[in-house]
Amino acid sequence: MSVPETATQRLSRLLTMVPWLLNRQGVDIEEAARDLGVSQEQIVDDLQLLFVCGTPGHYPDDLIEASWEDGRVHVGNAKEIARPLRLGRDEALALIVALRALAATPGVGASDAIERALAKLEDAAEAGGVAAGQVSVSLEVGESEQQRLEQIREALAGPHRVHLRHYNATRDETTERDVDPMRVVSLEGRWYLEGWCHRAQDVRLFRLDRIEDLAVLDEDGTPPERARPRATGSTAFQGSPQDVLVELELAPRAAWVAENFPMESVERRDDGSLRVTLRAADPAWVQRLVWRLGGAGTVTSPPELAAETRAGADLALQFYPLH
Repeated sequence: MSVPETATQRLSRLLTMVPWLLNRQGVDIEEAARDLGVSQEQIVDDLQLLFVCGTPGHYPDDLIEASWEDGRVHVGNAKEIARPLRLGRDEALALIVALRALAATPGVGASDAIERALAKLEDAAEAGGVAAGQVSVSLEVGESEQQRLEQIREALAGPHRVHLRHYNATRDETTERDVDPMRVVSLEGRWYLEGWCHRAQDVRLFRLDRIEDLAVLDEDGTPPERARPRATGSTAFQGSPQDVLVELELAPRAAWVAENFPMESVERRDDGSLRVTLRAADPAWVQRLVWRLGGAGTVTSPPELAAETRAGADLALQFYPLH
């Protein structure tokens, strides 16, 4: 019977098996199973899967040909899979950068597998005229962040819960939370702890350089089954359906706002002014931002937030008599 395995494991074996079978047409299925290290039943299961795989189009000529009825395996129409992988210049450099970044990641470090893969890629790149030696990756962290990373790695190995004091710059507040660590991620040049926050009862990201204190607790830190890593992509910001969609008018001297906060849309005018829209979980921080701009920013939507922002500004002005 077939051995339980992940989709990644099976894909890896199929990509190895197809070229092997193409070069051994008519091989006895028992011999194939023995040399590939699987059962005959697994070989049949794999061939049945290959029979419905192929290139886009879904026509008969696009599918891999596989037969095994006579006890001997024949595979055809699969030359694309058997062809050696050819990387372009940009693809090779992208892989080199990714592997060097992985090797430089605190808590991961360079393994033998990473070093071997890098060596082969760099040799091939140099042979193809790609200056791989000019590619460098720096993922330096401060001393306090390095200490946090060490503590988080200890907690993950437990697994242990952590207690942390975290500063939220958006709300300008510091909170204390118990968190079950899930992973450490690097986003937009910053390191974050991702974990199940018992205060929020949800998955949260905590920027390491804003964790003022962290302690590893002698408590089980296994996240609940419903905890799932957030699909962060390349940004730490993740909107919610409950967020308020806010529209701002920005003068040229306030254009930096569009470059420092996640935006839904940005409309730039010839005079340098902008109309932007953004999502805010807490509209109060938008008010503080606009007041900070000192007249260079205005809330235009939603109307209730615009009115509250103007009222707050008028109230503040009462304490500053005009002369």
